[in-house]
Amino acid sequence: MLRGERRAGQGLVEYALILVLVVLVVIVALTAFGPTIGNAYSRVNSSLP
Repeated sequence: MLRGERRAGQGLVEYALILVLVVLVVIVALTAFGPTIGNAYSRVNSSLP
């Protein structure tokens, strides 16, 4: 019974690590491309009537 609990805990930790990795990738991407995306949005917004 203890092994099943450890496996469930291990799976939860693995999901948490994957989530942290995804969040870090999103933060890096937004930091790198944020100004470019903001400029593109501003150009589109200003070109609309």
